[in-house]
Formats: sequence, structure tokens, C-alpha cells
Amino acid sequence: MKEISVQELKDMMDHNVEFQLIDVREPFEYEVSNLNGVNIPLSGVVIESDKISRDIPVVIHCRSGKRSAQAVMLLEQEGFSNLSNLQGGILAWKEAFDPEMDVY
Repeated sequence: MKEISVQELKDMMDHNVEFQLIDVREPFEYEVSNLNGVNIPLSGVVIESDKISRDIPVVIHCRSGKRSAQAVMLLEQEGFSNLSNLQGGILAWKEAFDPEMDVY
């Protein structure tokens, strides 16, 4: 499974690299804090896979990196080959770039 660091994600954002960000946390978690990704909870990621791009890089994240790793594995079984898991999830983002971010 391909993984990227929060620094690599920030670099992609800062340089306007075309990619899609998918947040697989639950809606209540997304409301507390998010990185402006598309919210598709892990439980529905296969059902809603038509919302996930197949032709540009896709970064999948959650709170810590565990649920997003599950999502990557599930989607790779569906034929996706353009996915990366965000190491450490939104907790790593908070630690590196946004210490004031609310996380539960």
C-alpha cells in the first residue's frame, strides 16, 4: 500500500497538484475538523466508490491512518490503483501544521 506523509500532502496542496482527498471518518468527526476532503465514511466506501476518481491521485485519510488503510485495501480490491494512505491521519496533520485544530 502506498502511503504519503502529511508534509507530502501539504506540498501537494501548496503546489496546486491535482488530486482528490477522501476522508473516511464518520460525519460527526468530519464536522469537528476536516481538511476539505470528500467525506465518505469507511462503512460506505465501496458502495460510494463511484465518487472516487480513478484517473488522478487519491489521498485517503482518517483520524490516525488505520481506517484509511482499510479503505485503501478495500478499494484496491475493487481495481483502484491510484490510492495513497495518509500516514498518521488528521492527528499527524494537527501535530505538524495546525496545533489549534479541534480533534476529539
